[in-house]
Amino acid sequence: MLKGLKVSPLFLAAVAFVVLVIYLYLPKEQIVKMKSEGLTPVTVHTIKIEAFPVTVEALGTAKANESVLLTAQTTDIVQSINFDDGDVVKQGQILIQLNDNEEKARFNELDINLQEAKRQLKRITNLAKESAASEQLLDEQQAKVKAIKAQMDVVNSQLDELQLRAPFDGVLGIRQISVGALLKPGDLVTTLDDIALVKLDFSISEAHLPSVAIGQQISATSVAYPDEVFTGKIASIASRVDPITRSIPIRANINNKQLKLRPGMLMQVELQKLMLETLVLPEHSLVPVEDKQFVFVIVDGVAKRQQVEVGRRRPGFVQIISGLEVGDQVVVEGTLRLRDGSKIRILDSAKKEG
Repeated sequence: MLKGLKVSPLFLAAVAFVVLVIYLYLPKEQIVKMKSEGLTPVTVHTIKIEAFPVTVEALGTAKANESVLLTAQTTDIVQSINFDDGDVVKQGQILIQLNDNEEKARFNELDINLQEAKRQLKRITNLAKESAASEQLLDEQQAKVKAIKAQMDVVNSQLDELQLRAPFDGVLGIRQISVGALLKPGDLVTTLDDIALVKLDFSISEAHLPSVAIGQQISATSVAYPDEVFTGKIASIASRVDPITRSIPIRANINNKQLKLRPGMLMQVELQKLMLETLVLPEHSLVPVEDKQFVFVIVDGVAKRQQVEVGRRRPGFVQIISGLEVGDQVVVEGTLRLRDGSKIRILDSAKKEG
């Protein structure tokens, strides 16, 4: 009897559609129920005493601990270059050698003359002991030896000027010369920066002057390393306040042994003035009305609009001076759908507070 029964494709499509609709709308059953009961879903934050750091923010510029432009002292041809761009060098390391053939030849000549003058001095000294040579002749030969030594010192000084050495440990910049180039005094060879320690210069308002002191810790960030915080200490505070900006310059030192920071980098500086123990509230829970601030406090499942007095602020959070007490539950999400006296249903409050 059932053998000849045929199922219409249209009937199968209708059944599939009904099943799909039930599957899609079943998860919304709870929300539909809450709407039918007049409940507004919200998340809340329980007020408590928290540590609230009061900070001063500023923009600073990184500078090398020591920084020089390396130039030649004399005019001559570049004979050899003993460094590459970006090399880390030690104090006294020879960076470039200028042509010193003439000076070396002059030094060798003076050295030969000195050896001969010393030999003559020794001979005259022996003769003087036997009264076979006058004291005047001995004095003249001693003076000749000293004169030759002085001339050799001059040549040694000239040879030193034909070598450019690193004045301190640091990192070299980009080379500006080539072998065979005629180098003159003042011509830039490269730069040298000691960045194992970085100086961070920034300014703060004169109103914060009583809150800063030498040795106080600062933290700084850079767009180059957004997930890293560099810490340092205030090394010096300027003796004068800028009469135009009413700000005071401050310098902090940051350890930079990994050489991540470079001179000229712009850094966001944060200086902690003090640490308060106070009521703290997420900033987005505030409902501004004209020049006043309100929040929605949960009382027996009902949202009550409550005026609060806001104190200090920091990113994402505010200090509450009055209007709330420890243990109050304040709506942090869902405030736009609330009115004074709205019935609410709390969602994931523990998750939001954690």
